[in-house]
Amino acid sequence: MSPDQPAWTVIQTRMDGTVNFYRPWTQYKVGFGSVTGEHWLGLDNLHYLTPGPTKFELQVDMEVFEGNKASAHYRIFSVDSECNGYNFTVSGFTDKGAVDSISYHNGMKFSTFDKDQDTASHNCASSFMGGFWFNQCYHANPNGVYRWGQEKTPNGVGVSWNSWKTHNYSVKSMVMKVRPVQPE
Repeated sequence: MSPDQPAWTVIQTRMDGTVNFYRPWTQYKVGFGSVTGEHWLGLDNLHYLTPGPTKFELQVDMEVFEGNKASAHYRIFSVDSECNGYNFTVSGFTDKGAVDSISYHNGMKFSTFDKDQDTASHNCASSFMGGFWFNQCYHANPNGVYRWGQEKTPNGVGVSWNSWKTHNYSVKSMVMKVRPVQPE
């Protein structure tokens, strides 16, 4: 990173399973964990950070247990207010080896097991054990249960990025980070 580029703000880290991400709405709202380990920055913080005249970009960095790494980059990222369900906006995908799994979630409200705002007939957050901007239900589940690679039961509950690995493959690490959009 050159000195004139702003640093990334890490909004979510998964790396070892030490923090349980199957949490209620109030905890996703304010954030949890430790910035030195597994954590979620908080929906309120994401909303205060991303709206307004400054546009933000999102990068998701992942690694699997076999050592392969990949990223997905999105030119636009924002989170609306709580009164709008923390609606998620993401666009402008650039493939850095992970293929796109988050655009499917664009325009969705955040859901947890105790606040179902997805478009499915059942509660996706409850079914897949983590809060996220679920649609019908997911192509990415960054806040799922931390597991060790390929497991088929219970079905699809891991930390997954479907377009890179299957919904039953839980990645070793995932970091979601944002910063103001950089000139091209």
